[in-house]
Formats: sequence, C-alpha cells, structure tokens
Amino acid sequence: MNSREERTEGTGSGPVIGVFDSGFGGLTVLKALLWRMPGARFVFLGDTARLPYGSKSRRTIARYAAESARFLVNQQGAEFLVIACNTASALALDAIQEAVPIPVLGVIEPGAAAAALASKTKDVLVIATEATVASHAYAAACRTRGLRAVEKACPLLVPLVEEGWIEHPVTAEVARIYLNEVLEEAAAARQSPDTLVLGCTHYPLLRGLLEREILELSTSTAIRVIDSAEATAEAASQLVAEVSKAGAGSRTELSASGSPGNPSIHCFATDSVEKFERLGSRFLGLQVGKVELVDLGG
Repeated sequence: MNSREERTEGTGSGPVIGVFDSGFGGLTVLKALLWRMPGARFVFLGDTARLPYGSKSRRTIARYAAESARFLVNQQGAEFLVIACNTASALALDAIQEAVPIPVLGVIEPGAAAAALASKTKDVLVIATEATVASHAYAAACRTRGLRAVEKACPLLVPLVEEGWIEHPVTAEVARIYLNEVLEEAAAARQSPDTLVLGCTHYPLLRGLLEREILELSTSTAIRVIDSAEATAEAASQLVAEVSKAGAGSRTELSASGSPGNPSIHCFATDSVEKFERLGSRFLGLQVGKVELVDLGG
C-alpha cells in the first residue's frame, strides 16, 4: 500500500461523519473537521455529476441532496451529517433532515453565528455564489441574530480557484472589484460593516488574498473575515461531542483540536473522479487518495 492510500484509509475509531457537497469545494469543510476531530472516520460525497446545484429548482436540489444524504447514511453508516454546500444548506436543509434519522448540520447557520460573535457594529458583509445570494439564506440567518447583512454574488471567484489562481493578479483584481462593490452597497445603506462572511466553500482558499484586499479597501473600520468552513467545523465538533456524551459511549475527546495525523477518509464522487482527485487535494490540503465512483441515479 502506498503512502497516499495509507493517508486516506487512516485509523479513525470514532463516529462516522458524512460530509456532502455538490462538488469538491466542501473539502475545505472536511479539512477544518480533520483538525477538530482527528479520531473520527469521514465519508465525503461530491455529487459532481449533477452540479451546479445553483441552476436547478429548489425541488430538484432537495431531491438530489436527499439522495446523497441517504447514500451516506444507509450505505456508508454515517452517524452525523455535515452539508458542506451553501446551496443545499440554503434550499434543502429541511428535506435532508426529513430524509435521514441522524443529526444534520449545514454551513449557513454556523457562519451567521460566528459573524454575530465577531461583529461589534452588527453590520456584516456576505460574499457567495449567485444561487446562495439569491436564496437570501445568510441575510435571514443574520437577521435572526440581530445583524444587518449586505450580500454580494461573486461568480468569477469559483472558476479562478479551480484554475489554481489563488494568488494571481487577475484574482486579486476581481476580488478587489467585488469587495469594493459590496462596501459601496453597505455605505449606501448607511451601514458600518466590520465582518465579512465567506459564504462559499471555495473561498477559504482565497482567505489570505481577501483579507489583504478588504484591509486596503476599508479605511474606516477594520473588517474581520469569517471562514464559514471553520465555523461549521467548530459547530460540528461541538454537536458530535454533545450527542456522544449524552449517549452510552462517550466520545468527548473528539471535540479537542489537534493534528489530523493519519485521518480516515473515504471519498466518493458521482462523476469526474480524476478531476476530483486532482483538485480535491488542493482543497483538502493532503492527498484525497482513490476516489470511488458512485451512481445515485438521474
């Protein structure tokens, strides 16, 4: 067995945690989970045959997401489910929760909760994909926490990340344009944002670039960047610890942060496994290993 296979097979003896995304951007959430729950076993599914979810109807997204959730639970034994997809979290979280009998956590509520803790002005910015912004899910989640949110769709950032242009001047210029526009919208609404939520699982790869750009553009107030992948992983680790502690076999040690070491990861994709293996390692920060092809139907 080569080192790549050894790394992904791992020796995790904790609960099985299913992680689902319409593609592979959700691997940034898995990366954050690995550091918080190094003893868990992870099963990741990227529904790459049916992406992008954002161009589908709510009903279709709910059906696709529910099928993926059932695969992770019924066929892979997931005991907890993390929806590492903003579109599915925004439009299909209820359908997923109805489809499986285990705890389910999306990415939007944790991101909004982290913003509420970070913001002093209670004005926040959210950048995301067009589908997520159109759902206004972040704005709603922020509003329930007493925040005012200005949302901005940034459709060019995802392809730039997938191209590998993380520190490219073109990416910096595109990011600068988007950030300047959302700051102008906030100013027009007489808001004083001090928090920027990264509402797409691709964006954590651009966090350094975005932090630099927003620092240069925002002259009146320092703006803190909230990585929704990190916020989701923190919320998931707390949920797993609470549920495990309440159960017969306590696994409270899983809530402790630490090196992922030799994690137990099994990745599935519904199409384009070669692309998943190539790009997935960039998002995860380590080799994803052999990705298994699975057919979930049409």
